[in-house]
Amino acid sequence: MGTAEERPGPERGEARPVGGDFEIRIKGRVSQAFRSAFAELTVTVSPPETVLHGARLDQAALYGILDRIQALGLELVEVRRLPEGRGPDTDPAYPNSP
Repeated sequence: MGTAEERPGPERGEARPVGGDFEIRIKGRVSQAFRSAFAELTVTVSPPETVLHGARLDQAALYGILDRIQALGLELVEVRRLPEGRGPDTDPAYPNSP
């Protein structure tokens, strides 16, 4: 077995995606004041949850959003990466799209 320098892996030689589209679900409805804390995201209410959609988020941005959710005392229900081209701004079939 080789050393770490000899083994291929995501840290060398493989392209990492710049960012992705994410859907973040929070339990309950958040107020307009709370929505302002997530100004860079699309916020929709899909009772009994609030859905945040972030387009082209890198890992640092995603972790920053999750930290804000925790700091505000909100209950995180789900985080998922959306397939490319799926979201409220890009897919008319997306739930709650304009």
